[in-house]
Amino acid sequence: MNASTDLETLSDFFDGYGAALTAGDLPAITGCYALPGMVVADGYSFSFASPAAVALSFIGAAPGYQDLELVAAHARIEDVQLLSTALTMVSVEWEYLDSQGRAVEGERFRYLLRMTGSGPAICTVIHTR
Repeated sequence: MNASTDLETLSDFFDGYGAALTAGDLPAITGCYALPGMVVADGYSFSFASPAAVALSFIGAAPGYQDLELVAAHARIEDVQLLSTALTMVSVEWEYLDSQGRAVEGERFRYLLRMTGSGPAICTVIHTR
């Protein structure tokens, strides 16, 4: 499968991922990941090798979204780099809305995606802000 720099494909993928995150839809979140996968940030790194491990890592994030009353997440794609025939690095700034329709400060991530038969899948998430 060829990697994609097609913005429509990538936007559709991140729209679904953002909807799953704000809804706390663990099966949908898990379905966005290639296994094994990894998350890297300034103070920690962890990997996961099973759908259950992906789900567990997001159970801890769900209360944060609920505390902020986030109801929508939109990925603003800032940069796309084709790395190989199957791999694409995508820089994203997340824009959030709360239940009152107010913008909430977002975060930036880089996602290493692998194109699969069913579309993009996240291999590595790097928190950049």
